Amino acid sequence: MLTNASILITGGTGSFGHAFVPLTLKKYDPKRLVIFSRDEMKQWEMAKLYGDDPRVRFFIGDVRDKERLARALNGIEFVVHAAATKIVPTAEYNPFECVKTNINGAMNLIDTCIDAGVKRVVALSTDKASSPANLYGATKLASDKLFIAGNSYAGTDGTRFAVVRYGNVMGSRGSVIPFFISLREKGALPITDTRMTRFMITREQGVELVWTAIDDMVGGEIYVKKIPSMGIMDIADTIAPNASRDIIGVRPGEKLHEQMIGFEDAPYTYEYESHYKILPAINNWSKDPARIGDGQKVSPDFIYSSDQNTEWMSPAELAEWIELNRQHLQ
Repeated sequence: MLTNASILITGGTGSFGHAFVPLTLKKYDPKRLVIFSRDEMKQWEMAKLYGDDPRVRFFIGDVRDKERLARALNGIEFVVHAAATKIVPTAEYNPFECVKTNINGAMNLIDTCIDAGVKRVVALSTDKASSPANLYGATKLASDKLFIAGNSYAGTDGTRFAVVRYGNVMGSRGSVIPFFISLREKGALPITDTRMTRFMITREQGVELVWTAIDDMVGGEIYVKKIPSMGIMDIADTIAPNASRDIIGVRPGEKLHEQMIGFEDAPYTYEYESHYKILPAINNWSKDPARIGDGQKVSPDFIYSSDQNTEWMSPAELAEWIELNRQHLQ
């Protein structure tokens, strides 16, 4: 579907964009792939990776700026929405700014995509949008609801919107693995809580989930990848086995465990070979055979959380992944 297509990714200079752009260029050979973001220095650094590749374009702009979005979407067929204020403490201490980007920005993108005749939009979400305990999660829950409802706004033959949701992306900027690696030579690691667990997904798996959503979506679905979990102490022991542990306590708004599907969503959730799909509760879309496909409905008390997961990543598997990705973790 993306072959010879025109694609735009908001927040495209972030960790996800650095994975999505090269993988998509290689697999689909799109006609045009536009990186839309507000940081000119990050764009300049990223542009050096692609030289004179005519398929890759850069567009300075902010999702808060509706007119700029409208200009950037000219001729675009597919959009991946990765722009967000996403650091939990930053959102807690800058709540108005978080709302402007994550909620107002989502509304701007929905409106402008419909007006521009974009075919399909996939918005990136987070585990923190499921039963949110912090402002970031609350804004992403609101964003998810907006993108789902956007299908009603667009009408029967208009733009289609869907969401992908996943947790801790291994190796992404600011995440625990590169953070621990940067500290291990100092001989001490800060541990928020020894009981903490996290889902583990690679950037490549995140990109593949977006591709799956673009190909499969009817409109309004939330896609959740099946991925393993790992305990924070196992992560610390793998990266810096000889370092001391400094227990610092859970940060404001932080959860002990990640949850991607809560029991409230169980009545609308279906299981597939490699992922789950939460169907929209509105408009009876959760009963639509086209959206359900070959999925199997989960149990009424189903919860998908990192502490109750049936699949776990071993320290040996994490060590192997770190060795293979060492150049990206420094």
